[in-house]
Amino acid sequence: MKTKIFSISPYEKPFLEQGNHEGLQLTYEKERLNENTTQLAEGYEAVSIFASDKAPADVLEKLSELGVKYIATRTMGLDHIDTEKAKELGMKVAHVPHYSPHSVAEHSIALMMALNRNLIPAHYKAMDYNFLLDGLMGFDMNNKTVGMIGAGEIGSVSAKILHGFGCNLLVFDIKKNEELIEKYDARYVDIEELCSNSDIITIHAPLTDDTEHLINKEKIDMMKDGVMIINTARGAICKTEDLIEGLKNEKIGSLGMDVYEHEKGLFFEDHSCEIMKDDFFVRLLGFKNVLITAHQAFLTREALKENMETTLGNLRNWAIGEKADHEVG
Repeated sequence: MKTKIFSISPYEKPFLEQGNHEGLQLTYEKERLNENTTQLAEGYEAVSIFASDKAPADVLEKLSELGVKYIATRTMGLDHIDTEKAKELGMKVAHVPHYSPHSVAEHSIALMMALNRNLIPAHYKAMDYNFLLDGLMGFDMNNKTVGMIGAGEIGSVSAKILHGFGCNLLVFDIKKNEELIEKYDARYVDIEELCSNSDIITIHAPLTDDTEHLINKEKIDMMKDGVMIINTARGAICKTEDLIEGLKNEKIGSLGMDVYEHEKGLFFEDHSCEIMKDDFFVRLLGFKNVLITAHQAFLTREALKENMETTLGNLRNWAIGEKADHEVG
């Protein structure tokens, strides 16, 4: 089965080639899938896409007309694909429901610690041979209250690490994980209590109608002065302009982001020679207490290997006429 791999990255290709034991016909394409690049899929039965690709109804219709029957996304999330339209067109969609949760959990802790201990400004001061400690004071993680929005696989690993620091854990989630209660003394609370009592808030929830803009002015106003917010989940869970306002009035003491509400067309691309037109993003970069990474939390060898193997497995099943292990719908 011929498959076009859109948005291929240099770090993905070796894992795909190493894992392609059955000799699937893979063609790599740097271009992103969108309404202007669908012709690149002509002659292919399947496409594989990433978070930065766009597969709304009009794109799916064009792909279907070209003979594409299968879409294997190299992501957990499916918000970049109109899955209902795909079903209507008879196209099969599969995703990667699981890869090393340690990758994202550990990145969220890295953001936390870098902000807390002022590692970025400390590095720049040292580069300038300035070894004064002014402005570099942090706080003990021990006995701090961390509010976790979402406690699935990634959230659970984060809870384990934070418990090791001696943090008190508050959790907001639609399902209770009894193991977190028993092992780490986590306490499940509503979102209002979590916002009001947390020193640090870390987000590990999926983007749904219920979680979109869950963190907004109303919730931020409830938070402790100087709260730290970490988001390695989905950018749109936080309303960007309200984060900026919270940073301006110093309600938010520090902000760590691996995701951004308007990241499509921005992240995973080199804009270093361009004028940045996203005013919100420029404003965020202007705060010294904001640390942004460009959706790299998943990027560990272990997570990437598992991701590519799962993607290949989905394609392999389709190639032999079987249902993909992680087919949706």
